[in-house]
Amino acid sequence: MMKNMAAATKMVPGRMLLFVIVLLVAAIAIVGCISQPTIARNKPSEMAVQPSSLKAHVSVLSETYHPRSYQDLENLSRCADYIREHFAKTGGHLTNQLYEASGAPYENVILMFPGASEARVVVGAHYDAWGETPGADDNASGVAGLIELAHLLSRAELEHTVELVAYCTEEPPFYGTDDMGSAQHAMRLREQGVEVQAMIALEMIGYFSDEKGSQEYPMGLLRLLYPSRGDYIAIVGNTRQRKLIRRVKGSMKGSTDLPVYSISIPSFVTGVDFSDHRNYWRAGYPAVMITDTAFYRNSMYHGAGDTADRLDYDRMSKVVVGIYEAVKDLARK
Repeated sequence: MMKNMAAATKMVPGRMLLFVIVLLVAAIAIVGCISQPTIARNKPSEMAVQPSSLKAHVSVLSETYHPRSYQDLENLSRCADYIREHFAKTGGHLTNQLYEASGAPYENVILMFPGASEARVVVGAHYDAWGETPGADDNASGVAGLIELAHLLSRAELEHTVELVAYCTEEPPFYGTDDMGSAQHAMRLREQGVEVQAMIALEMIGYFSDEKGSQEYPMGLLRLLYPSRGDYIAIVGNTRQRKLIRRVKGSMKGSTDLPVYSISIPSFVTGVDFSDHRNYWRAGYPAVMITDTAFYRNSMYHGAGDTADRLDYDRMSKVVVGIYEAVKDLARK
């Protein structure tokens, strides 16, 4: 009996070591699935965006056309005209999508760069804002990025068709309903049987901070995987978007010196589906959000302090260049 106990005691360390190894492998796998670490990086981009152009767009949208909530129909119409005017300068095919929400008229402004293939790469940003807020970061920054992205794409050779969409009615009371402009657009693509290779939502891309502790996260555990400073741009998707996240990240990382992080995590985590990409998931299309992480970094989210002077247009210009490189890659067959 004593011999059997001695033998069992000798086996315990071996089993413990195996258990520790299994836990370590599982932890590494989970970290890999969530944060998509990669040593792959693109070569530096030859393209550039003028920070002053981005600032001009954000200032017009957040100051001249303020407020632009769902109730401010005249300002929303002026926003749409402003976007249309700049889209038209690129030489792309310009259309719109009219729809009604709660009996009021709204529109998506659409710019298409046709490729040899009708399969689409869609990039979108909403131009409405919450209540009486200026909405500089949320989401004049995304629209400004969309406009400057259009100018870059006008010079690119594309194999798949690229469609840029400026949406309305993203904010409450329409958020999460079929009356979101992006829901209307995604449903139309699905009804028409359009193949969508990828969709990218630009949601708040202009606020950065080098201050330690400026970046928050929905779960404390994520602080072990990501920086404490809000000095990077993030690619966000649910667990089904890992392949697309990896591809977009590989194109953006290294194209400029701006740090690029990514996260693939279930949709129930707060913020993962808080923009227009959610409606493309519902339509069965792959989609990600590119963001400065909104309220996890910008304390003026949905507040009166979300003004144009708080944004970092130099880093924002690098975000747009990175997105251009990602779209160009996705538009290849």
